[in-house]
Amino acid sequence: MQLTIDNKRIDVAVGTTVYDAAKQVGVTIPRLCYLNLEALGIENKPASCRICVVEIEGRRNLAPSCATLCTEGMTVKTSSPRVLNARKTVLELLLSDHPKDCLICPKSGRCELQNLAIRMGVREIHSIENAEMSTYRKDQSPSIIRNMDKCVLCRRCETVCNTVQTVGALSGVNRGFMAVVAPAFEQDLQDSPCTFCGQCVAVCPTGALTEVDHTPRVVRALADPTKTVIVQTAPAVRAALGEAFGMPAGTLVTGKMVAALRQIGFDYVFDTDFAADLTIMEEGAELLSRIHRMLEGDSNVKLPILTSCCPAWVNFFEQNYPDMLDVPSTARSPQQMFGAIAKTYLADRIGVRRDNLIVVSIMPCLAKKYECRRDEFKVDGNPDVDYALSTRELAQLIKEANIDFNALPDDNFDAPMGESTGAAVIFGATGGVIEAATRTAYELFTGKKCRQIDFHELRGMEGVRTASVDFDGTPIHIGIAHQLGNARKLLDGVRAGRYHLHAIEIMACPGGCVGGGGQPLHMGNAQIICARQQALYREDAQKPLRKSHENPYIQQLYNEFLGRPLSPKAHHLLHTRYFDKSTNN
Repeated sequence: MQLTIDNKRIDVAVGTTVYDAAKQVGVTIPRLCYLNLEALGIENKPASCRICVVEIEGRRNLAPSCATLCTEGMTVKTSSPRVLNARKTVLELLLSDHPKDCLICPKSGRCELQNLAIRMGVREIHSIENAEMSTYRKDQSPSIIRNMDKCVLCRRCETVCNTVQTVGALSGVNRGFMAVVAPAFEQDLQDSPCTFCGQCVAVCPTGALTEVDHTPRVVRALADPTKTVIVQTAPAVRAALGEAFGMPAGTLVTGKMVAALRQIGFDYVFDTDFAADLTIMEEGAELLSRIHRMLEGDSNVKLPILTSCCPAWVNFFEQNYPDMLDVPSTARSPQQMFGAIAKTYLADRIGVRRDNLIVVSIMPCLAKKYECRRDEFKVDGNPDVDYALSTRELAQLIKEANIDFNALPDDNFDAPMGESTGAAVIFGATGGVIEAATRTAYELFTGKKCRQIDFHELRGMEGVRTASVDFDGTPIHIGIAHQLGNARKLLDGVRAGRYHLHAIEIMACPGGCVGGGGQPLHMGNAQIICARQQALYREDAQKPLRKSHENPYIQQLYNEFLGRPLSPKAHHLLHTRYFDKSTNN
């Protein structure tokens, strides 16, 4: 069909919105509530903010371009005086009920409302006579701060939480001037079904949802001469951190990241990939144990085994599948395995008392902040991992330290907990954990060399996918899901008997950790997520060792300290248990 937008003729397909049609002729209409989350497979277009209104010939009222479909012969004006005046009026009304603390807001400089005010030339806010600003009680969980004074009712968080993740922690409550998006029954986030995945934070256009920032506590620890402060960096961070410094998505900045952390003042810079290799040893041994028992005819064996690296997924599982708590692997996540080994094995090697050793994590995930606060990961109240910073927080810390990141020479991780294999690097991509486990499990199960290292059948971006891997005559059936809505589909299918699998990997975020809630904002851009994934696969391909059990420092750790996978000592330090949290729902 044909239409005219700002005197430009254009042909569009049936079902195209005015907003998308305008983009095709180079016209960018301002918007606030609208967001195309292509990587998540949805659009958020409630047409509630009215910032994207346009004038359509023959219609009396202005129309929201994000929700108005094109029709044959339509004539659209996107910047007439009437449109500009309406947009500015709507924006001024939004700002009249918005806090004026932009200078100290965590979202300052990245706030879409702030950017709109600049773009539209708003220099004063006309208050409504005798009207008071709506105010709400602030709410803070271990991972997320909710300040609904700054909510603009765009409903992005609600769409991601309920439609994509199917968590159901957020919904619209109240009407009129007191309307707001809040947890069900106006609970605190901590008491709601929230899994702390942080995807709501990643799409919030203002400071209504932000992460709990551990940076001030980390800086205080670095300044304390009585503390030895070490840091671990997750695999997905190195594939995204460069974006905060103007580099293209998918640029690997491993060496520069290590150099920056040294300049900031960390005593040792280690790699979470080391603990990912350790996770494969424990999780892989657990998988093989269950498979052997199955082949021996044990009817009580619990299959499929579920990966347990993702804390948001673990939280979701504990809330929604309490009848299956004995199915997941009991192996801790790499973050928590690292902390347990650091505060025992490493602390003894470097001669530092546990309470004087501060372990900091750099993670792509906001749920990691919640995970390191869980009581089962503490010894006499002292956590195995003290603080977790997101990729965004690390980028800000580097800028605050006045470090020229782009000019840094590459540096190397410290040994022994900085050495890793390619298998550990791909933990950050969906399918990567189970591919890493497959490389090791194949050799330990068959006693033969695994000639095929790249298991392409386990890779991809489909929300739910299955594959079979031949273990020398024994087919191992594997399931993979990323995003919690897809996890629900897969687990419900297992419950109903539609899937017959031996192992399942689940990640809460789109594309796995590369699309985590603490990463530089991707706003659902599939190209950014895929570029980060490919960066991890490139680093894997370049590693001299690509199977976790070949890591000589992992072998040394078992020989000197743990004994063997699943030994009593390994089980005490590296495994956990799960809890029935179904009352949260």
